[in-house]
Amino acid sequence: MKIKNISYLLFALCIALPSWAKTIPDNATLDVHLELPVIETTSYARPYVAVWLENEQKKSVRTLQLWVGKDDWLKDLRSWWRKVGRNDRQLVDAVTSASRPAGKYRFTWDGLNDQGERIEQGEYTLYIEVVREHGGRNILRQKLQLFENGFSKQLKPTQETGLITLKYRTK
Repeated sequence: MKIKNISYLLFALCIALPSWAKTIPDNATLDVHLELPVIETTSYARPYVAVWLENEQKKSVRTLQLWVGKDDWLKDLRSWWRKVGRNDRQLVDAVTSASRPAGKYRFTWDGLNDQGERIEQGEYTLYIEVVREHGGRNILRQKLQLFENGFSKQLKPTQETGLITLKYRTK
C-alpha cells in the first residue's frame, strides 16, 4: 500500500512541476548583431540565413530569422530544415523574408516561443546557419544561460559571417 501511495505522489509531482517552472523576466530580450561580410568572388550569391533557439532537449523553441530567396532554397539550410522547416509549413510562411546582401544587421528576440508564450528559464542553444550558393556553409552554436541576469557574448567571425554580438537584457 505504501508503494502505491508513493507512486501516486510521484505522479502528482511530475504533473505539477511544469507549473512551478519560472519563466524568463517579462522584459527579457536578446539583441543579435549579425554581420555578413563582403566576399570577393566572381559568382557571389546572397547567403541564406536561419537563426533559431533550441532547449536542452534539442527541440526548437523559436525561429528568430529566416532569410531565403525562394522556398526551393529552404532545404539548403540543412540543419534548420531538418529540425524545424520541413515539419511546420505555417511557421516557414510566418518567418521567411528575403535574403540580404553583405552588411550589418540587428534584430531583437522578445523571449517568446513560436506559440507566443514566454519561455522558461534555463539553458538554451542559439544556432546561426549561413549558407551561400557557390560558397561556404557555416553553422554556429552558442550555449545561453537565460535566467534573471543579463550578459553579452561575441562569436568570432567565420568564412560566411563577420563578428556576431549577443546581448541578453533583463531590465
